[in-house]
Amino acid sequence: MAGDFSLRAASVTNPNMHVAVVGAHGKIGRLLVPILSRAGHRVRAIIRDPNQADALSALGGEPLVVDLEGDVSGSVGGCDAVVFTAGSGGHTSGDKTLLVDLWGAIKMIRAAEAAGVDQFVMVSAIGAIDPDRGRERIRHYLVAKRVADDELERSPLVHTIVRPGRLTDDPGTGQVLAGEDIGYGDISRHDTAETLVACIGEPRAFGKSFSVIAGDTPIAQAVRAL
Repeated sequence: MAGDFSLRAASVTNPNMHVAVVGAHGKIGRLLVPILSRAGHRVRAIIRDPNQADALSALGGEPLVVDLEGDVSGSVGGCDAVVFTAGSGGHTSGDKTLLVDLWGAIKMIRAAEAAGVDQFVMVSAIGAIDPDRGRERIRHYLVAKRVADDELERSPLVHTIVRPGRLTDDPGTGQVLAGEDIGYGDISRHDTAETLVACIGEPRAFGKSFSVIAGDTPIAQAVRAL
């Protein structure tokens, strides 16, 4: 486990942090940005398409156009935390998955290291625990996620890796099951976003990699129990 999480905890446990959301216009990102904003955080909404800027501003973010397939250096400077929720999706070609989910994530990890970011929260996938067991048509996606996760764990950053189950657009319940060995299941994107917010600045989430699916434990409580 890289990094001295106990010594660095004090620098991130505050309610008014500057949080960069990478992939802010994605399905999870568009939920995450307003939740963070309402919680009092300043949100840097990192997007690829400048035409998405107005929509992210309306959600409470400060848009910044960055192409993960290009130069990302300097994109998270001044931020306390980064949430990486960008992704090409499990149904895209292998080359795009390599460029975004793997290489894009690694470049952003390195940018966060260079910027002295306190916490890096990675949105992974529950199947990334063991990609060899995943469905063949998405195995390349799971491998990319796992390699990016491993890169983050080896970095000096305070990391939190969240591996949601099958994502749905169902309304959030505010309750989940979280842990390392919880089996497979569904979870709404809204509850996933709320789980990410609960992890930011939470010492119990520092240095943790865990899965999360729908359950019956309030989200904040589930994260504190990690």
